[in-house]
Amino acid sequence: MEEIINTNPIAEARRYVANAEDVIKKAKYDPETKSYLDSKYIKMAGDTLWKGCLIALDAVLHVRTGKGRPSIEKYREAAKKRDGKLLRFINLGYDLMHLTMGYDGDRNKKVCETGFERANAIIDHCEMLLPLPLRVRGSA
Repeated sequence: MEEIINTNPIAEARRYVANAEDVIKKAKYDPETKSYLDSKYIKMAGDTLWKGCLIALDAVLHVRTGKGRPSIEKYREAAKKRDGKLLRFINLGYDLMHLTMGYDGDRNKKVCETGFERANAIIDHCEMLLPLPLRVRGSA
């Protein structure tokens, strides 16, 4: 089995979003209530989305130093110093992907769709803040 090693953090973050899309497809959907039936898949997708965002954020904010995990506050502080728009994206994304989807498992389809939109917005914005060699959008 071949191991995939991706050194581009933006490409890796997008891979997490794709994985979250695969997870959400497994959730049964009720069109009458416009919601998913099993919160397990919503929680898994939300966690995967947020982890993808963290990969992109780490590439831009460099808050992972030393042992242990940085708190959301470290990301917020670093974003505040670097880019105010990124801070807004982080606040909205953390609340929706990590808390509402990841912890609460909110099954509302619109909530989940917005989670994917916010993940892509964070990753896109991080890509814009990276030096050109690390950007992947324009490459073939």
